[in-house]
Amino acid sequence: MNAINRSLAHTVTGLLATGLVIFAFTSAPLGAQAGDAPDQGVRRLALEQYLQIEGVSDPRMSPDGQQIVYVRQWIDPVTDTRKSSLWIMNGDGSQNRSLTEGDSPRWSPSGDRLAFLACGTPGGDPGALIDCEGASRQQVYVRIMTGRGEGAVTQVTRLQESASNITWIPDGSTIAFNQFVPRNDAWTVDLPGRPSEAQWTGEPRIVDRLDYRQDRQGLTRNGYQHIFTVPADGGTPRQITHGDFNHGSPDWSPDGSAIYFDSFRRGDPNTTHYAGGYMGRASKIYSVGVASREIRELNGGHLGVDMSPRISPDGRTIAYLASDSTDHMYVQRRLHMMNADGSNPRLVGGDFDRRILNVQWAPDGSGVYFTADNHGARNLHFASGNGGVRQVTEGKHNLDISDVGPNGIAVGTLSDPYLPGDVVRLSLGDPDPQRLTHVNDDVLADVNLGEVEDFWYESVDGWQVQGFIVKPPDFDPNEKYPLVLSIHGGPHSMYTFGFNFSFQNFAANDYVVLYTNPRGSTGYGEEFGNGIDNAWPGKDHDDLMHGVDEVLRRGYVDESNLFVMGCSGGGTLTAWAVTQTDRFAGASARCPITNWISFVGTTDGTSWYQTFREYPWYDAEEHLSRSPLMFVEHVTTPTLIMVGEYDLRTPVPQSEEFYQALKIEGVPTKMIYMQNEWHGTSRNPSNFLRTELYQLDWFGQYMTREMRNRRLITDAAAGLR
Repeated sequence: MNAINRSLAHTVTGLLATGLVIFAFTSAPLGAQAGDAPDQGVRRLALEQYLQIEGVSDPRMSPDGQQIVYVRQWIDPVTDTRKSSLWIMNGDGSQNRSLTEGDSPRWSPSGDRLAFLACGTPGGDPGALIDCEGASRQQVYVRIMTGRGEGAVTQVTRLQESASNITWIPDGSTIAFNQFVPRNDAWTVDLPGRPSEAQWTGEPRIVDRLDYRQDRQGLTRNGYQHIFTVPADGGTPRQITHGDFNHGSPDWSPDGSAIYFDSFRRGDPNTTHYAGGYMGRASKIYSVGVASREIRELNGGHLGVDMSPRISPDGRTIAYLASDSTDHMYVQRRLHMMNADGSNPRLVGGDFDRRILNVQWAPDGSGVYFTADNHGARNLHFASGNGGVRQVTEGKHNLDISDVGPNGIAVGTLSDPYLPGDVVRLSLGDPDPQRLTHVNDDVLADVNLGEVEDFWYESVDGWQVQGFIVKPPDFDPNEKYPLVLSIHGGPHSMYTFGFNFSFQNFAANDYVVLYTNPRGSTGYGEEFGNGIDNAWPGKDHDDLMHGVDEVLRRGYVDESNLFVMGCSGGGTLTAWAVTQTDRFAGASARCPITNWISFVGTTDGTSWYQTFREYPWYDAEEHLSRSPLMFVEHVTTPTLIMVGEYDLRTPVPQSEEFYQALKIEGVPTKMIYMQNEWHGTSRNPSNFLRTELYQLDWFGQYMTREMRNRRLITDAAAGLR
């Protein structure tokens, strides 16, 4: 260390002792020595780069394979919103260009037109195409893609309610879609004595349904999702389904005479656990005659869930996902097939025990392609009609296939630990994904990202658990780093090999980031998913702590500077962790569940009652024993609490109860209400930045003085190079 840096170090140390220094987040590695020059042209990830990261989704290939349309997303930092539009490129990725505003692109069967959804008014005001506020709704549009009329766009619908799940009839004449149909069954009373010019308070909202509100919506309106059809060249939408039931996305029969969908058209959905979310524990597959509108239930004898029907190219077989009736927390939907009339239902996937996504028939009808999660990765698989599953692609990545073409080419999106996501294509005969877009190369080309490593370790009961580590750039195994444990939500979800900006941001600030998939996670089989059955939080906490122990054994983490964070289910386990151990120097519990008794009756649905053996009004012991609030007297860890001001999933009082208890117990704590947020704290881009900064600052406040000194000195020395 040269003289000026030694002088600076002594000055900084003195200021630290007096508490007069406000700590900045480091931008240089802990192991850097004064006088070492940083690599030329390489820099660490900066938080503001989050505003520049773009996303891609839903690529669709033209029937002749010559063009691909996809959705491209970006952040508008001026309006603090996330926006998207349609882009188009040649099948080899060349001539990539903007096409139009909208999303959900769907090629017509002949490839001469493109249907998509975009915002518009019932009156067809073109000025409302981009902004879905006010009177605007998601409308169906069709763009001419070939010939003299190429580029012409028609607003096909003039809906009062938004359309979704658009799909073409095979002959290209009609488009089917879902739309909410309100039902007016209000209970009203006649008020006496109202003057003719009076401006009285509006009518009350009256609730008589079991499922009556949803996060990001508030109180839901009376009504149901139905299936409609509309001529592709414009006309009057025609309602195909009927009744007081919700109906899933439509799938046309090859001859266009019928539409297949899932629903639960039994009983009164307003008085059962299946209210508003029939696919939770019971659903059936139905067909409806497009001309007659006659609805038939298929495979009605099965007790459980039948969902996501996909009809084969020859119209003879339906592929679908199904599970038997169960009271377990986690249910694995398995691949089945049956005849188009509902006869001969059969399990096709055999013992394939992974979450199945986006089932699509092979063009020749020999079987179906789908993606599946396994051990942190997502890859393409194929199941033949005769049974048996084989994996088509391999790799530590997230591969989502959205379209399988008749030419044996599939398109989708791919993300890996160092790639936020791009459009890819692959030949089903030689399934090596070819990257077609490079939407973030300009942002990350000169960024030195942290190395991501996956590993396995043993936890309680001998269970094997997978974890991931992100190391700081320029990592030095001989140094000691602070560690932050991040816990995923769900609890039935999975950390993946996909790119994670937040984790890379923490690594850029010289944290080792640990994230694991404890029991209860998806991607490891149904038994593993039910490892927390009627026991959450429980041994998943032990899995997390064993993961921390495993990383500590590697020698490069300072066990006096351990931190923990998580949102939703991860926030719940964070709140639980600080009641069970004092090993963490600081914690950030975002949108947690802290009191199960008050939670299950106020969250946006009733399914959480099923995670307990008894209702709390019969026996509250189980709810109490799994509530972090009941153990708050054991907390010593400084705990930051963050919650969206409108949160209905883990309602705001869950955070408030824990905050007040911590305050009463004298534990250092603060509570942050994120404005204009529902569940979570990062829907608005600026709130993502705030979430990162508040957590980094909170952890920085509660680092050991020695670690703070080292980080400040390193940062100051780096600034003098």
